[in-house]
Formats: sequence, structure tokens, C-alpha cells
Amino acid sequence: MKIRLSEYNEKWIEMFENEVRLLSGVFGSEIIKFEHFGSTAVKGMKAKPVIDMICIVKDINKMDAFNDQMRLLGYDVAGEWGIKNRRLFRKGGENRTHHIHVYQYNNPEVERHLVFRDYLRNHPIEAERESNLKEELALKYDDTTFYSKAKRTFVEGVEQWALNWFRNK
Repeated sequence: MKIRLSEYNEKWIEMFENEVRLLSGVFGSEIIKFEHFGSTAVKGMKAKPVIDMICIVKDINKMDAFNDQMRLLGYDVAGEWGIKNRRLFRKGGENRTHHIHVYQYNNPEVERHLVFRDYLRNHPIEAERESNLKEELALKYDDTTFYSKAKRTFVEGVEQWALNWFRNK
């Protein structure tokens, strides 16, 4: 899939909120809460214009029962997609608009994602560094697979700083 980077867009917040309302009607009482994460959740960051959402649920094993409903809403059902005890739903085909990462409330991936988001929100210089790296990589790579792999070392380093920052707050 081709890399599409965009300047920060205030409409991303509205897109998140609209999807929360839609998915709340699907998942109902299984939901504990939704969180907007990733670059579209950090004001001022350049991002692939795909809204990354975490849906925290009571029981991850009950989520597969919603696959048909999600398909009817235009979502691709990707299952765990390489992360144990997660369910991934992707909307928009080649022009994706949303990624829904569903985790059970006690999954450590939730904290990792949210601490990283909060760190970037509180450290605009780091957010700018990541934006600049994304621009460089988008010029270098045509495919998201190679782009994501090249970005991984930077992200893992910032994740460590973010976790230390969070623990020392």
C-alpha cells in the first residue's frame, strides 16, 4: 500500500468520535472505553490519515462474534494480525480511514500505546522528530511494509523514553 502522509487535520478528532458512536452500537456493553492513539491523535503531527483507535473490552474472546457486523460496516476483519490477544479491524480498503485495535482491559499493549501517545503530546520536539522521519521515509519507500520497518527503531527508542517518563511522573 502506498504511503500517504498528511498535515495534522482537526477533522481527525471528529472522525474518531463518529466511529466511537458507530462502534458503541455494535459492541454495546462489551466496551469499557475507546481511545484515539497514533499520530492522528497528536496535534501538529504529520500522519498517514488513518484513525487508529483502541477499543478496550471486557472479554477479547467475545469479539469474534461481531465479525459479520463489522464486515457489513465496511471493515476488513484481520483477527490477531500478529499481536496475540488483539483483534484488528481495518476500514477503507486501499484508502484506509480507520484501524480498530481491540484489546481486553488487562492487555499491556494498551498502556504502551497510550503512554507513547501521551509522551508525544507532552513533548512536541519528539513529535516533530517523528514527523520529519516519516517524511524522509515516505520519500524513500513506496510501500507501508518497508516504511513501518524502517520507522520501528526510532519508535522503540521513543517508547522507552515514554515509559520512563510515565513511571517517573
